Amino acid sequence: MAGMDPAQKKVALRAINYGLHVLTSTDGGEYAASGVNWVSQASFEPPLVMVAVKADSGAAALAGRTGSFAVNVLGADQLDIGKAFFRSTVMEDGMLNGQPFEPGPATGSPLITACAYWFECRVTDTVERGDHTVFVAEVVDAGVRDDAVTPMVLRDTGMNYGG
Repeated sequence: MAGMDPAQKKVALRAINYGLHVLTSTDGGEYAASGVNWVSQASFEPPLVMVAVKADSGAAALAGRTGSFAVNVLGADQLDIGKAFFRSTVMEDGMLNGQPFEPGPATGSPLITACAYWFECRVTDTVERGDHTVFVAEVVDAGVRDDAVTPMVLRDTGMNYGG
């Protein structure tokens, strides 16, 4: 049996469809936010999601420490908002990376008000292996600001993350 072809592995893994989201967490006056796309529902009852977050990021550290986070789902036309979270978290003038937010009702995690969909989670399991930390978390609250918004599909932006 021949070894795995790295180019084919990359193309095959990039065939998995992903959205683009902003994961947020807070601990008092400390905030972390990060663009994430490896997100999936894992159970109906209880409602569980899986989220992979870059292991050396502030978002992974803060979500791991507090055991809670929110996922803000970006709309198809909100790549500019997503790109604002491809860098370090900055809290300035009451905004997170230039975006207005409100505290989530269940966890206090920042909910970006421009995003049509959000859900708050409490971590049930953590897998620390490889370059991403995987959080399995129960959805403890969720909201919809505008159900007419089409969620972003990363592939449609011309960007890739995976492989």
